[in-house]
Amino acid sequence: MGAVQITLGAISVALGVVAWSMFAMTIARFVRIIRLGQPDGTRNAPALARLATLVKEFAAHTRMNKFRNVGVWHWLVMWGFLLGSLALFEAYGEVFVPTWGWPILDDLAIFHFVMEFLGVGTIVGILVLMAIRQANHPRKAGRVSRFQGSNFKWAYFIEAVVLVEGIGIIGVRAAKAALGVHEMPLWAEFASGPIGQLLPASENLVSVFAFIKLMSATIWLIVVARTMTMGVAWHRFSAFFNIYFKREDDGDVALGAVKPMMSGGKPLDFEEADPDEDVFGAGKIEDFSWKGWLDFTTCTECGRCQSQCPAWNTGKPLSPKMMITQLRDHAYAKAPYLLAGGSKDMAGDEVGITGDGAEEKLAGINALALAEAERPLVGGPEEMGVIDPEVLWSCTSCGACVEQCPVDIEHVDHIVDMRRYQVMIESNFPTELGGMFKNLENKGNPWGQNAKDRLAWTEDLDFEVPVFDGELADDDEYLFWVGCAGAFEDRAKKTTQAVAELLHMAGVKYKVLGPEETCTGDPARRAGNEFIFQMMAQQNVEVLNGVFEGREPGKRKIVATCAHCFNSLANEYSELGGDYEVVHHTQLLNKLVREKRLTPVAPVAEDVTYHDPCFLGRHNKVYTPPRDLVGAAGATFREMPRHQERSMCCGAGGARMWMEERIGKRINLERVDEALGTAPSKIATGCPFCKVMLSDGVTTRKSEQAADESVEVLDVAQLLLNAVKRGDGKQDDAAEAEPASS
Repeated sequence: MGAVQITLGAISVALGVVAWSMFAMTIARFVRIIRLGQPDGTRNAPALARLATLVKEFAAHTRMNKFRNVGVWHWLVMWGFLLGSLALFEAYGEVFVPTWGWPILDDLAIFHFVMEFLGVGTIVGILVLMAIRQANHPRKAGRVSRFQGSNFKWAYFIEAVVLVEGIGIIGVRAAKAALGVHEMPLWAEFASGPIGQLLPASENLVSVFAFIKLMSATIWLIVVARTMTMGVAWHRFSAFFNIYFKREDDGDVALGAVKPMMSGGKPLDFEEADPDEDVFGAGKIEDFSWKGWLDFTTCTECGRCQSQCPAWNTGKPLSPKMMITQLRDHAYAKAPYLLAGGSKDMAGDEVGITGDGAEEKLAGINALALAEAERPLVGGPEEMGVIDPEVLWSCTSCGACVEQCPVDIEHVDHIVDMRRYQVMIESNFPTELGGMFKNLENKGNPWGQNAKDRLAWTEDLDFEVPVFDGELADDDEYLFWVGCAGAFEDRAKKTTQAVAELLHMAGVKYKVLGPEETCTGDPARRAGNEFIFQMMAQQNVEVLNGVFEGREPGKRKIVATCAHCFNSLANEYSELGGDYEVVHHTQLLNKLVREKRLTPVAPVAEDVTYHDPCFLGRHNKVYTPPRDLVGAAGATFREMPRHQERSMCCGAGGARMWMEERIGKRINLERVDEALGTAPSKIATGCPFCKVMLSDGVTTRKSEQAADESVEVLDVAQLLLNAVKRGDGKQDDAAEAEPASS
């Protein structure tokens, strides 16, 4: 051990002790800060299922590989970081004793091959990722870049450290190879062996390479320990926990049902709730659960959510990524105030730090934290709000952000929680929603139509639609849930009629509720009005349980044409005691075609593209049945570039159907333009909301002479009916189009 080894080793150990101590203290502070969030006891069990999901997602990179051009390279860098830690800690020995290696492992050729592979993989992987970042840099792509709004200084720092670490692994190994420390076959040192032949045999060189590797790691530890909001670094640790504690214990993403409204870790009971004591959504950063805080912490700023967001892609201010990072920055800036016991009531008065010594205690809190404590969670620039109202209300709850996030952040749940507080406590929401809420409360549907008109769609049919009269017959297999759009909206009525006619032709026994049916509450819930949702859902559950009284669970079947009704009935009503087997009409019709109970006899010899409704596709993974029906109808299928889990939203979800779209390009026009790009004669879909929005978009493009007059929007049920009936009769919904918003 020479002077070089002693000097470099002493520096490495001294700085290492400082760096690792800072890192450990920051980890402890993370735990304290994340625990500031509301309790949530639903995230713990079952442990084995959650552990299996964690192993699958990180080891196989199942979610990262949704962007295939990135997945494999990130996989190399990730394993280089995890197993490369062995090389890092080995360097503490090598800097003192250049020939030192891990006992037992150092004698195994396979160990050397693994370390060699990881070193080369880290270098190649990070170089490719750096190239991808530059190729998609906002200076070239502007708003289209998924990195727009990301912190590039942090990204460059992390990339540089990773590159140096990879070079360090190979550098140390090459210098040891030059010394002849190991007698290994070439396959075990396929990179360092040849490089070592070019280097001098020097123990000092080994120590220098080991020192460089240790210093890059030490600098990294110190910088990230001082920067708790550097998600691009901290996700290396927090992502494991965020994946393990994801909402769905079966490993699915947080879509379908919205997270129940929680207070104190339990579902909120409106009959006993106290606004002064209970949490109504999220009105302050501390109202989010600890998992919400973990979400904010884990965001890597990769921008995948942003690249898929329909609001962002049409010029609106909502970026799911930037929303999460804004919440993160606010949370950690406000944390010292909260850790000191600070808290404010709804009027903004201090209620946490009071009494004797309060002034001194407040004076001891960081001024920035006190300033953050004064900011409203939702508010415009003049109020210094953390989240702008235009950001909050631009969301369509399509779930594209959640579907694409590689670390399982639950954006939609957080947005709905903030809307809940704005609606139920602040009464601060877009004015158009006031009419929709009133219609739901007074009329039981967002259009404000009379319940007695719910069967008006049956009048044009040449057979009698069976209506529930107090009892289901033994051979009644399904309850047909028509939905508000299917009962009242002219274009959606055609879908309802087509489904009823097909069920009649197939000999399916079913009944409809008629005037007893009311809105499922989906638009109210996505708009944040949980009270109205609970009221309507409980009413519906009571009616449905009465309809199915005496029937065993497997025979409580509902078929729905509206993707939003389908989602609520299937995924959300179980919270209130409504357990049913719910199918979408495309699933049932596809089954009937396969069973030969419906036989297309006149192929629809036209080019058809299909639009995936968000609440049928992404939220419920129903992709194949509608496409099968298009094929069964004999049409030539043309797929849009954005389809299935990456389908572009129509713009109607999240109660946006009832809100004006004043900023940027209309989302439905963006989707229609994409559909028209496939040169179809028909655009098919499987949701009445989508049908209305797409029809409006096609009508607009026709008026601008940007679409052929023959293009029409149909539900797949109408397409199938045309084929089954030998008909060629168009159902020109586009001609009847009317504005979706009022």
